[in-house]
Amino acid sequence: MTAVRTSKLLTSLAFASLLSGCAGQAAPVITGLPPVAVTASGETAPVGTGRADAADDPAIWVDPANPGRALIIATDKKAGLHVYDLTGKDLAFLKSGLVNNVDVVGDIVVASDRNDGLNAHLAVYRLDGAKPALSALGRAAAGSGEAYGLCLKKGAPGAPITAALIVKDGTVRVGTLTVDGTPRFAVEWEHKIATQSEGCVFDGDTLYVGEEVGGLWELKQDGRGAAARLVAPIDNQRLVADLEGLATIDHKGQRYLIASSQGDNAYAVFRLPGVEYVGRFAVTAGAFGATSETDGIEAVAGNFGAVYPDGLFLAQDGDNAPKAQNFKLVRWDQIAAALGL
Repeated sequence: MTAVRTSKLLTSLAFASLLSGCAGQAAPVITGLPPVAVTASGETAPVGTGRADAADDPAIWVDPANPGRALIIATDKKAGLHVYDLTGKDLAFLKSGLVNNVDVVGDIVVASDRNDGLNAHLAVYRLDGAKPALSALGRAAAGSGEAYGLCLKKGAPGAPITAALIVKDGTVRVGTLTVDGTPRFAVEWEHKIATQSEGCVFDGDTLYVGEEVGGLWELKQDGRGAAARLVAPIDNQRLVADLEGLATIDHKGQRYLIASSQGDNAYAVFRLPGVEYVGRFAVTAGAFGATSETDGIEAVAGNFGAVYPDGLFLAQDGDNAPKAQNFKLVRWDQIAAALGL
């Protein structure tokens, strides 16, 4: 675990009284409900920044002309964006500085841009899936604060893009991103979560946001603000702080939300729209290494060949020693079977 994450864990209010009486002793290891075990079927090449907490968040682009082909777009949050194929080969890299979370709709790729720590921006790119290559279209101003989390609402090709930007202090800004000409972001509604938040994902018009030490929030637009409901708190059973990446996937006519329970290297799964807990899984060592300290995750349904015949799950791996951090790929059908979905 990085020094920053350890510091947050050790100073959280939940453990303050215990630690004050146990000076000099190691902090207790917190684990949630026992997860079922799965193993990775692949991994990406490491990001370019070594010896640092650098890999952060992935997105998956599915080729509209060939739905069995997909690419992974992922951030090195200290350097820029990588494009990988499903074998994990690093096909392209675009230097972009401090980009944190990333998502894709059609051929438009958007990342939260932290290059200005005082003023948030959305960095916008176009993906040429055939080459493949990314080209920068510009940056859209998104208000004050440090840009952190980012997710896009999936919509019809050519439709206006709805984006959610999460400022590091927990401010959520949702609006329309225009990409013709200079990119522009028009905020439609805003909501403040009490503490640091990052992971987010849309399910239709509902936005789910992860408050790192608080839990999973459900936000629904209510005028210029939102009706907010804490639907899965950090309880050291289903979720162990920090709550990080969020993703959704369809399976046998049912939609599920996956959340990274970073504090105990596991992933919690909830059934939507009721956010009903169905189980937890962990990616353990096998042909490829285990995942730990996961930040961003992604999942997508579909048939991507013999290795991923029923979709895949993608997770940032915070400890890929001796190499730099990377992303692990897991067959979704194996996860579903292990959870009995």
